[in-house]
Amino acid sequence: MPSDSVLASRVRAVLDIPLHRFLGMQLRDPAEPAAGIWFPVAAPTQNQAAVLHGGVVYTLMDVASFLALLPSLSDEEHAVTHDLTVSLIRPVAADARVDITGSVLRRGRQVAFMRAEATVDGQVVAAAQVTKSVVRLG
Repeated sequence: MPSDSVLASRVRAVLDIPLHRFLGMQLRDPAEPAAGIWFPVAAPTQNQAAVLHGGVVYTLMDVASFLALLPSLSDEEHAVTHDLTVSLIRPVAADARVDITGSVLRRGRQVAFMRAEATVDGQVVAAAQVTKSVVRLG
């Protein structure tokens, strides 16, 4: 488990990524970053048909998975994605709020397996399987 200061620094680094800010990404619960994220289906997240762009879903499923894994990483560890599979289940209209939660299925010494779900008004709109390599910093 990371120290409180390292955890806070890592969460802040994720929130400060310019793409995440541009997409309007927010923590669902600022006191509990592992609870996931949410974002509005505003203009920057829409495709030419004015519905949620699939690439945005892929990106933010990965982010939610990373945030779910953070509490299990030590101060000397980081995690990088090496596999991400997303199923887009239904289109999401403009102005909807999308909530994404991640969960750790299994954390080994070098590999972590996670799931993520995107929902709109409690209805699943996308699901993901994410595999991350756990690496030593420095």
